[in-house]
Amino acid sequence: MSVVSSLVRLARAAPFAARFKHTLPPLPYAYNALEPVISREIMEIHHTKHHAAYVNNLNVAEDQLKDYVERGDVNSMIAVQNAVKFNGGGHINHSIFWNNLTPLGEGQPKGDLLAAIQRDFGSFDTLKTQLASKTVAIQGSGWGWLGYNKERGKLDLAVCSNQDPLQATTGLIPLLGIDVWEHAYYLQYKNVRGDYVKAIWNIVNWKDVSARYDAAIKG
Repeated sequence: MSVVSSLVRLARAAPFAARFKHTLPPLPYAYNALEPVISREIMEIHHTKHHAAYVNNLNVAEDQLKDYVERGDVNSMIAVQNAVKFNGGGHINHSIFWNNLTPLGEGQPKGDLLAAIQRDFGSFDTLKTQLASKTVAIQGSGWGWLGYNKERGKLDLAVCSNQDPLQATTGLIPLLGIDVWEHAYYLQYKNVRGDYVKAIWNIVNWKDVSARYDAAIKG
């Protein structure tokens, strides 16, 4: 019933959905800006091919869902949810990921976020070690996340398979994500995922992560 109820709510929002289309957000830097950590070739393919595909396929899935809702085809409404989840998750995840990175690598967080990391993990180095270990160990494709657990009022780590969105699947508010789909690193790092995850710390945008943390604790 919960799935059907959510689809009924979508039906009521159909006039808005008919006007709104998801679009590919521009990167906040040039495709070559993250070199040598991530090459221009990877960034351009990742953004213009992979993220763009999630956006396009999400729009298609939402159009299909709207049509099924209007026709009262509950079986098809349920069946299309996988496409909405996969492509919607891909769009959400990548929109966070691009802003989590910066060519002006900031070393480590500061202020309230650093204090929270020290409180919940003991030290920044411990956070890095634990998140890297969990992320490298993902079987197949997925994401490693630093998130905020609003119920417990603390930071937490999680991994998500494929393009499962963190908040929708775990309840954690996403702060920092590490994409370990092979298209994010294979052209440069081959099968050595650990080297990619180690290197990515050099380009983390801690100002963006801190802003997400501030919004999460206030929201």
